[in-house]
Amino acid sequence: MFKKVGVLTKNSGSDVVNIFTTLLKTLSDHNCSIVLCCPKNVSQNFTSYRNVTTDELADKVDLVISVGGDGTLLKCAGMIYPREIPLLGINLGRLGFLTDIQPNEVCQELEDVLKGNFQNEKRCVLGCDVKRKGNKIISSHALNDVVIQKWNTARLISLSTSVDGKFLHLQRSDGIIVATPTGSTAYSLSGGGPILDPRASVLGLVPVCPHSLTNRPIVVNDSARISIKVIADRDGESRVTCDGNLVKDLKPEDEVVVYKKERPINLIHPQNHDHYATLRGKLNWGQNPC
Repeated sequence: MFKKVGVLTKNSGSDVVNIFTTLLKTLSDHNCSIVLCCPKNVSQNFTSYRNVTTDELADKVDLVISVGGDGTLLKCAGMIYPREIPLLGINLGRLGFLTDIQPNEVCQELEDVLKGNFQNEKRCVLGCDVKRKGNKIISSHALNDVVIQKWNTARLISLSTSVDGKFLHLQRSDGIIVATPTGSTAYSLSGGGPILDPRASVLGLVPVCPHSLTNRPIVVNDSARISIKVIADRDGESRVTCDGNLVKDLKPEDEVVVYKKERPINLIHPQNHDHYATLRGKLNWGQNPC
């Protein structure tokens, strides 16, 4: 199925080297062309393979394998987008909602994927435009979430939110999260947002520490165009991030427009992947009594 494979990690250490050893042998046994994108203290153990930059990687492969936690996979997703290159995750992190192959399963699971036995999921990507005085000044995208938040002060910020041009609410809070179903198990979850099925065509709007207890998370259709305007008296107290990466410091009256992008991210999973089993395992919900 895949003949040009890129293996990416931002981590280092003996556990990464061990996984790379297994990965590269399995890929080589299937006659795959391989490039690496990793720290030098990892790549120096595999000198027969070219170590490329993140900008080069996406143009050279038809499969990207992320080795690390969900943050590493998010980095990969941002790097390859908008190309719909399949993305596979091997988990070295803490939770691993997105990186669902465990280190001790790498050989068997990867062999199955290379033989074409896998699940393919197209995950929603958010677009984010920042407008100042009506003019777009910067754009970005996110697989997990777009977050508007305070950052250098203990004061609350005021945000005015509209959905498809209709006023929703004015709130004072630490910020607001616009989360995809993929991102519903990330920052949104810790903020009290709902866990969304990855197949659902919806977005979650989750206030962060709202001053009014009646401000609750809201779920809207993912076709909605969400406008969030900063209502404040001071510069530099709020900012917008995409998947945790800074996009722009915001000024009073700046507007952040969030919407679903046309192209998705293409995630692949082992054939036996079960989203609900992942939730049970990661969140300690207990086993099936039946």
